Amino acid sequence: MTTIHDFTVPAADGSPYPLAQHRGEVLLIVNTASRCGFTPQYAGLEALWRAHRAEGLTVLGFPCNQFGAQEPGDAAEIASFCSLTYDVSFPVLGKIAVNGPEAEPLFDHLKQARSGLFGSKAIKWNFTKFLVGRNGAVIARFAPSAKPASLEGKVRDALAQPAG
Repeated sequence: MTTIHDFTVPAADGSPYPLAQHRGEVLLIVNTASRCGFTPQYAGLEALWRAHRAEGLTVLGFPCNQFGAQEPGDAAEIASFCSLTYDVSFPVLGKIAVNGPEAEPLFDHLKQARSGLFGSKAIKWNFTKFLVGRNGAVIARFAPSAKPASLEGKVRDALAQPAG
């Protein structure tokens, strides 16, 4: 069975970033954008990361420009924005597509594992979130409107589960 750990994605500098390095961790994977109405969620994502990283949570941000061209910057601009505006310290990886023929295979896997509202597969907007267990299986999908603080209980439940 394919898990998240089988994927390698682009890092912000374009180098390979194997997700196997996060084996045994709980992941919160989010497609992000710097010029979106949901962009302030960076603060909540950072708060979750800081509160739970010692327990094994890793937040992974994936900038995406597919929704209203709300992430037009390059890697350096995105990193600067995240750091200066929201003090983001969790990994923000390479800019990707989440839908269509150019979609990052990781996001195809996530969408297959957990569909959206009414069984839809496509990502509808920026800040769609996927919670992944320590074993690499996708646990839940959350709409862009779901504030990071509202995920606290699900994150704690996932952290309480063993890796095997």
